[in-house]
Amino acid sequence: MTTLTQTTCCYCGVGCGMLVESDGERIVGVRGDPAHPANYGRLCSKGMTLPLSAQSLAGRVLMPELRNTRDAVRAPATWNDALEAVAARFADVIRRHGPHAVAFYVSGQLLTEDYYVFNKLAKGLVRTNNIDTNSRLCMSSAVSGYKMAFGADGPPTCYDDLEAARTVLFAGSNMAYAHPVLFRRLEVAKAADPSIRWIVVDPRRTDTAAMADLHLAIEPGTDVALFHGMLHHLIWEGRIDRAYIEAHTEGFDALKQVLRAYPPQLVADICGIEESALRQAADWFGESPAALSLYCMGLNQSSHGTEKNLALIHLHLATAQIGRAGAGPFSLTGQPNAMGGREVGGLATMLAAHREIDNATHRAEVERLWGVSGLSDQPGLPAVDMFDAVRDGRIKAIWIACTNPVHSMPDSERVREALAKAEFVVVQEAFHQTDTVPYADVLLPAASWGEKAGTVTNSERRISRVRAAVPAPGAARADWWIASEVARRLAPKLDASPAPFAFASIEAIFDEHRALTVGRDLDIGGLDYAVLESRGPQQWPFPAGAMHGRARRYENGVFATADGRARFHAFEYQPVAEPINARHPLRLITGRLRDQWHGMSRTGRVGALFEHAPEPAITMHPADAARRSLRAGEFVRLSSRRGERVLMLSVSDDVASGTVFVPMHWSGQFLGGGGVNETTLGAVDKYSKQPELKHAAVRVDPLTLPWRVAAVRRGDALQLHAAVQPLLAERRFASVRLEGDDRIVVTAADDQPDAAWLERLHGALALPRDESLLEYRDARRAMTKRVAWREMLIDGVLVAGSEADVAASASLLARVRDTTPWTRARHAVFVADSGPAIPRDHIICQCKSITASRIHTAIGAGADVPRLKAALGCGTVCGSCVPELQRMCSASGKPAAQSMATNAA
Repeated sequence: MTTLTQTTCCYCGVGCGMLVESDGERIVGVRGDPAHPANYGRLCSKGMTLPLSAQSLAGRVLMPELRNTRDAVRAPATWNDALEAVAARFADVIRRHGPHAVAFYVSGQLLTEDYYVFNKLAKGLVRTNNIDTNSRLCMSSAVSGYKMAFGADGPPTCYDDLEAARTVLFAGSNMAYAHPVLFRRLEVAKAADPSIRWIVVDPRRTDTAAMADLHLAIEPGTDVALFHGMLHHLIWEGRIDRAYIEAHTEGFDALKQVLRAYPPQLVADICGIEESALRQAADWFGESPAALSLYCMGLNQSSHGTEKNLALIHLHLATAQIGRAGAGPFSLTGQPNAMGGREVGGLATMLAAHREIDNATHRAEVERLWGVSGLSDQPGLPAVDMFDAVRDGRIKAIWIACTNPVHSMPDSERVREALAKAEFVVVQEAFHQTDTVPYADVLLPAASWGEKAGTVTNSERRISRVRAAVPAPGAARADWWIASEVARRLAPKLDASPAPFAFASIEAIFDEHRALTVGRDLDIGGLDYAVLESRGPQQWPFPAGAMHGRARRYENGVFATADGRARFHAFEYQPVAEPINARHPLRLITGRLRDQWHGMSRTGRVGALFEHAPEPAITMHPADAARRSLRAGEFVRLSSRRGERVLMLSVSDDVASGTVFVPMHWSGQFLGGGGVNETTLGAVDKYSKQPELKHAAVRVDPLTLPWRVAAVRRGDALQLHAAVQPLLAERRFASVRLEGDDRIVVTAADDQPDAAWLERLHGALALPRDESLLEYRDARRAMTKRVAWREMLIDGVLVAGSEADVAASASLLARVRDTTPWTRARHAVFVADSGPAIPRDHIICQCKSITASRIHTAIGAGADVPRLKAALGCGTVCGSCVPELQRMCSASGKPAAQSMATNAA
């Protein structure tokens, strides 16, 4: 019997409602919840494939594991032994070195209840504020900007503003990829009213930028100069709202003095854009009946991210574009519950319910409600400082929950060094295949999406229930349960009472959290599980007696500051933390792929999600590649002052000359040695402490790797991946990906042949060594071809040799994808399938598996986007491919308006 469970997606901060189908043991299907106000039934490609990521237990952490000594292999353990080990080791470190010698690093993927218990454990029991979250890497500059401008955290806008806006300014957000469900709503609105204007500020021509009415392809990091220049122009042209400024704000005159130095002509030169384009953007924004700005990592992940946020907010305050339908600065949350983590104070620099650590009254309020005393008045260490403190020995023990800092933190070698030096590392995780798990002294199995219950808060401050559809596998447990069980064991060792952690249920945790919010700007005193069950997801604030939450904030012009006035802040534009020079002449920018998410620990379990971007690559402008005599498809070495990565080169004028782009997702599980953060730097924003992950000075050099290896194997792809992954880091270049439901693809390259490594790869791929294996070997050329058979089907192919040898075997490797029986003599496979295969067709529509060639053929026959949808079905399910379909049509000469009209579908 199939059971239907209402829950919420675990990916980005849109907070899509889902209906999950399960058979009692496995999740078998998912569809969007048409009743959920965040998505009204829509899902993106990632959300739609969640069942595929959850169905297999391969790679799941199913039992606690303990390491007896630092170098010993972890062994399975009971929960009691694991929990006692964590409590005992933390207590020992606290007794010897004090509470600030331990730290907790948690995740925006935790549920609010999980977050709450961790925060209470760290701040209320251990008495340290050393608890931070990967949201520090995501949203902390947006938090600082909101607090400095408005007096409190939280977007003043809501999703209904997407349809109400008449001008939409995208700043540092490839929304078509990062928040596709919300992007669909904007597409529909613009299709209904083409007079709506889109302005995109992005150094790269993304799918979002390609659909804009105006694309400002600024130099990376020049956002503050741009927004200063736009406001200068608006002041000069008399398009600011002086009455609103005088009635509701402070600090404008000081800012105006600074802005005198930012005339549009000078700013255009700084930003590398046309002056007319800057003036046009400012005019559209200032003249608009409702201007909405949407921004994300492009502003936040910067050493000046707070000032970028503030400079954009200044445009809204100066033109009164806030507190009404369709207007306001809207930070798009990157993770499913980064907002919930901020609500419970799950950051090193804040207390619960938007309270401040350095405020004695706030500390006393939390102590009273928690029934504890002695909360620390010393701010904790934010993420970059935290791992530096682990590295230099100030922090002895660290507990990492539901996140992968070895991949996601900047300058990742420093993080690896830190965890290798730590006295004690706890990792709480659902998946074995992350770059951080190998450092765990204790590995705790956590329940994952579809197995846990609680609440999350999305980008528009809407709280939704998360419900379990199936039991957690093995010994996996909910994150809040793990934290509270350790707390109960740790409390007596610290001469404290375990009573504050005797939670009877997750609802009890939520009720305690909401009690802390009463009287605060995020008051949810009137919101409990019963209301969420009966009325569905609700926005905060939702005080006692309310019938619904408040959609927009500051509608009356009264802000959350002491005097009710918003604040302008006067500051100068500052360049990026690491300027380019002769040694490192290129600007590295990082970003997202359409169908992958973060470090791919979940999306990397689904072969279909590799189809759109199958290989880790670096994208360079054609002129830059030509100057360096580089060609697409060649290996190059990307290097910075900190480290290097070997990647395949892609060439495109979507990036400007002088800039290169690398996706953030490829971790050490899929790319030998790890991802692009090997090269990024740990410079942080002085207010938010968010690192500058978006920019680094780099060089790109040609690299000759004459020995090549390629393999395709049919079988349990997740199990094969687990076996192959440890081999990747041993080669100059090696990558692995899943393909379809039952195949794995491995590619590698190096300076010299390595026969021993090749044999280990053979074993990891579970290739046979009996009569079902056919081998051709040319010792003089160091060339090997092996074909594994299962009856009349080719089950696996492994080829090693020169670049030409591997290229000539492309059709042989492609045979593993073919289910047609081989009817000729087996040895003939080496002759009949010699030579290059037809290049693999690029998948554009993941939902319908529609290839680029089919789409180009249809466009050549006269199809526009509506006809593509009708004839091929592409763009009709999740819609994530619609921006690319439009770009393809536009490139063929189809009118943009004709293509855009399809987005209403």
